[in-house]
Amino acid sequence: MAKKKQGPKKVPSSVVALIVGVCCLVAGLLVGRFMLAPRDASNPLNSVTLSAAELDTVVATYTYGGERHEITAREVIEDGSSLEMALNADGTYAMPSADAVLGYARNAIVLSEAQARDITVTDEDISAYAMEVLGTDDYTTIASAYGYTEDTVRRMLGESAVMKGLRDQVLAEVGVGEAPTAPEEPEDGNRDTASQEYADYVIALLGDEWDAENNTWARTDGAYYATLQTFPISNEEATYEAAEQAFFIAYQDYAAASSNASQEWTNYVNGLLSSASIEIATLGV
Repeated sequence: MAKKKQGPKKVPSSVVALIVGVCCLVAGLLVGRFMLAPRDASNPLNSVTLSAAELDTVVATYTYGGERHEITAREVIEDGSSLEMALNADGTYAMPSADAVLGYARNAIVLSEAQARDITVTDEDISAYAMEVLGTDDYTTIASAYGYTEDTVRRMLGESAVMKGLRDQVLAEVGVGEAPTAPEEPEDGNRDTASQEYADYVIALLGDEWDAENNTWARTDGAYYATLQTFPISNEEATYEAAEQAFFIAYQDYAAASSNASQEWTNYVNGLLSSASIEIATLGV
């Protein structure tokens, strides 16, 4: 059966930014400098607009991993938009800004690292990613909603999916784990309700702090014991309140690990960007 297509759901601006440019997911600056174009009125770099014939003008160069790369105005414009969308009423295009050029270079560097790690995405992966962030994988509908072409939407989503794959791989190396699920509240709202299910829930979170063979605490120096020592807990029974308190502790641990992982990702990306240099020659603002 064919998959039912859904219209785009309303998404926060942060998700729109993710589609517009994956560089918004990373921190860090390239070490760079601005270069003035030679005093020549015919040089496109001395203008704030470009004609269609001037779109392949090199607006910057960056060096990374010992290799020098040129960046054209066309590449920067298409990195966060489409030529159709960027076209002015008079048939010209705005010269890309320095920030846009930096964003393109950041994307290119981080995506090159994903390529070096053999991170790729299939059409199915891109479709799943689109469903996750936009609620639909109908590229025609997405393109119409945001004013892009279908090819631009597919490319942006593909790059974002690759970036997410790289981030997931880096965070997996840190070891965050999954967010704990809260215990189900008793139907009558009685927090003292005790059951085998709550016992299983609590003991699963206690880990090595619990001695299941002897049906008691294995040690008394852990975070769970400090909070739950006064609660009646056994292999057979625990209360909802005990399960809820165990959840709070587990979630705090998860939040701390997530925060550390996010910093690890930032450090990873900044490490990549700190080894790059860029020269920009543009009057764009």
